[in-house]
Amino acid sequence: MISIVAPAYNEAKNLVAFIDAMTPVLDSLGEPWEIVFVDDGSRDDTLGMLLAARANDPRIKVVSLARNFGKDVALTAGLHHARGRAVIPIDCDLQHPPELIPPMVARWRAGADMVVGVRSKRTEEGYLRRTSAKLYYAMMRRMNDVAIPPNAGDFRLLDRKIVDVINDMPERTRFMKGIFAWPGFKTETIEFQANVRAGGQSNWSLFKLWRFALDGLFSFSTVPLKIWTYIGGIAALGAFVYLLITLIQKLFFGIEAEGYASLLIVVLGFNGLLLLSNGIQGEYIARIFEEVKGRPLFVVGKKWGFDEPAVKLGAASQAAEPASRDVAS
Repeated sequence: MISIVAPAYNEAKNLVAFIDAMTPVLDSLGEPWEIVFVDDGSRDDTLGMLLAARANDPRIKVVSLARNFGKDVALTAGLHHARGRAVIPIDCDLQHPPELIPPMVARWRAGADMVVGVRSKRTEEGYLRRTSAKLYYAMMRRMNDVAIPPNAGDFRLLDRKIVDVINDMPERTRFMKGIFAWPGFKTETIEFQANVRAGGQSNWSLFKLWRFALDGLFSFSTVPLKIWTYIGGIAALGAFVYLLITLIQKLFFGIEAEGYASLLIVVLGFNGLLLLSNGIQGEYIARIFEEVKGRPLFVVGKKWGFDEPAVKLGAASQAAEPASRDVAS
């Protein structure tokens, strides 16, 4: 079976076009398939449209989260419920071309464990966003030992053994690009050009993108913590050199020490570095705080199309059709 995992948050404008595009592509694969939609607490008619689509095609399955948990957590919930030997996460807005799925499946059948969709161009984005993304992933490659392909998103094919490894990863901060890359295995890439959104607008604001970038950095690298050892050493060396210069000027040349302006600049500069250092430490401590609380990663309100609980890490569940409840950690 091939499983499609599609997180959906306020995607009512895209669902009909998405299902119409996906169905013939999946039918052409020549084996059973399912689409696992995860409604991430949508405020529009997304859930109602998903249930209507399921009434017409039982291969469509629906997981409704109790509230909005964010895309990466919704994607995690979908991976927990997917049953296929190959699982393909994909967005509902049709920016990920469904016609790329057969080539992905062909490479998987030929022996690849993961086939990653890599965007060949980012022409639909502005210059600043393209440049910042390029610099960010270049920095990530140098700051951790997990090879995260540049210009790769969630759109990829995952073999069942990779999905099982990911489902056993319990961290609460779900930077899925890094989580997908962490297990390793045989990985191939396939290029594509992202389409224009079928409808609606992106939910990714500048602040959300900034938080997303920080989550990736702090979840997969300890360099931001370790670098302060070197910054502190350089600062201490600079202070010692400045002290020697001041003493030489005073003792040998009779030059008076500079006034309060230079002192104030130095004090403010070092205080700024200290606050920045504390802020970075706080980012790591906040993540430790979230981990040690051990709260469930997501809460499923209802689900349709599952005869038995698919979430192994659930605290409690009820298997029922058309609806069931469970909590996953």
